[in-house]
Parts: sequence; C-alpha cells; structure tokens
Amino acid sequence: MKTAIFEKAGLMIIEEVDKPKIQASDDVILRIVRACVCGSDLWSYSHGDARESHTNNSGHEALAIVEEVGPDITTLVPGDFVIAPFTHGCGECAACRAGFDGTCDNHPAPTNWGGGFQAEYLRFHYGNWALIKIPGQPSDYSEGMLKSLLTLADVMPTGYHAARVAQVEKGDKVVVIGDGAVGQCAVIAAKMRGASQIIMMSRHEDRQKLALELGATAVVAERGEEGIAKVREILGGGADAALECVGTEAAIEQAIGVLHNGGRIGYVGVPHYNNRPLGSTFAQNLTIGGGSASVTTYVKTVLLQAVLNGDINPGKVFTDTYQLDDVNQAYQDMADRKAIKSMLLVSE
Repeated sequence: MKTAIFEKAGLMIIEEVDKPKIQASDDVILRIVRACVCGSDLWSYSHGDARESHTNNSGHEALAIVEEVGPDITTLVPGDFVIAPFTHGCGECAACRAGFDGTCDNHPAPTNWGGGFQAEYLRFHYGNWALIKIPGQPSDYSEGMLKSLLTLADVMPTGYHAARVAQVEKGDKVVVIGDGAVGQCAVIAAKMRGASQIIMMSRHEDRQKLALELGATAVVAERGEEGIAKVREILGGGADAALECVGTEAAIEQAIGVLHNGGRIGYVGVPHYNNRPLGSTFAQNLTIGGGSASVTTYVKTVLLQAVLNGDINPGKVFTDTYQLDDVNQAYQDMADRKAIKSMLLVSE
C-alpha cells in the first residue's frame, strides 16, 4: 500500500509498504477515503523539529471504511463508514467520563494519539469507543459534506475544545488568535456557544473573509501592543475569553494581553515554547485551560449532528484538494499559505 513518509524538512514522499494487520484484540483496520494535512504537521515539514529523516508521516485525520476488526470490537463491523480521530480514548476512565478523552487516563501519551493516516490503510488501535460511525456510505454525501465530516477528526473538535475550556457562554466577547483551520473552527465554536462578539486576529485577506463568513464580527490585523489596543477599542475593554490556536509564545502573550482581569484562555495550539511561567498571570486572575481535544466526546454529543443538520459547515476550511501522490504539494501549499487546509483524496 501507499503511505506518506517524512523524508526531510520540506519533503514528503510516497512509499510502498506492507498493509497493516490486526495486532491487538481491539484493533481496527481502516481503508482511508479522505485524509488531510494539519497545521501541526507543518512544524516538522518546515523545520524538521528534530525529526529523523525517512520516518512515518504525522497525518492524524481521516474518513475511512472499516476493513477488518479485532475480536474485542463490538461497536463496528466491516463496511462501516467512520471518522478516525487523532485521539484514542477509552470512554471509561475518569478523564473520558469528564469529557477529556483527548488525554485518556488509560491510554497515556503517546498511545492516545494517532499517526500515519496519510496512507491507503491504517491500523487504528483502541478502536472500540474512539471511532465514530457515520450513517450510510461516502457515496451518500456531497464532497462539501465529506469535507465537513473530515474536520470532525481534529480541527473542528479542537476549535470547540478551545471554546469549551475557556468556558465561552452566551453574550461573551471572544478573541481568536490563529487564522488557520483550527482558529476558523474556533470561530464556529464560539458562535455555537453564543458569543456576542468574536474577533479574529488575522493578517491574511482570504482567512479574514472566511472568518467573517463563519461568524466573526470583526478582524484585527495588528499584533503586539497595537493589536491589543485595537481589540480593546472594538470591545470597549478586554475580552471575556481568548482562544489560542497557534502554539507559540507570541500567541500566548497576545491571548493574555487582550483579556480583562478575570478573563479565560483556552489554548489548543500545540506548544512550541516552554518558558511562559504560570505565575506571571497571578495579578490578572486568569483562568487557563487547554490541551488535546476531546474529539470523540464532542463529535458524538454535539458536532456530528450539527454537521449532518447543516447547522455548521466547517468543511469550508478545506480550500484545496490533492491526490495522495501529491502529498508534498499539499504540505507545501499550506506552508506557503496558498491553502488554508489541504485535503487528500485517497479512495472513493
């Protein structure tokens, strides 16, 4: 089968490897229908991130057909159409029951997070609870609907997680930092949860337009102190909640800066910093939460039905589509900001 391989910084290749097999009793073998490139994949692609050359791809979002199930799988049968999330919660531990399956107690990191999804087939471990069945088959849906369903594997639940842990509620004034797919989905989530004002911090016209289409009420292009002042001018003071969807220290600084004292931060950008002391926020009485998204919980309880009903259309974040063989171009176009999010068409 074909799979994407991280060859070196700036180069993804396709390689033929053996098709995966059942290894554990709760494994599921999936035939990938659609996959994609995540903003988090770009860190290693663009910079190497100390990743060894010629290693497995970091792809972790897919729509798929169940090909084979292990003997302990009771929730799925071959032929089922599923969302394959990047997380592998158990659904039974205290963390999962509290709605934090992205950091499952029984499946600690890194076993709770998937990879290798940019391929023709995938072995999905811990499949009994984490995989989410979609009614019908891929042929029952338009390409636009398939795009929205694909966002449910990561970016839409991740944007929703930012809003949830920041406790966004009706009437709140919200600022979103990060105009990629996760930030765009955070705009959708803030609107779903009743925010009265949603400011997208973005310097790119195409992303600004999409954010406004998805529910943002204003856009701020400025950064640093100038950006903070602009946000406060628009809101008539500090924000109630800031949703940080980038993963840099500068983005965290921006999130802290736009809040009024007593404000709340939801951060879901994978951190590429380690020197932001929590004590520095003491005088502001901030509430800070974040981490890996509760994909399966949110999709099963809220997001899948919202997509199927047409209440939300997060698939708009996919601006370009590629064949699996063109995976390097899919990465490069995102790295160059030509694409907001790249979809990979793997099979029908």
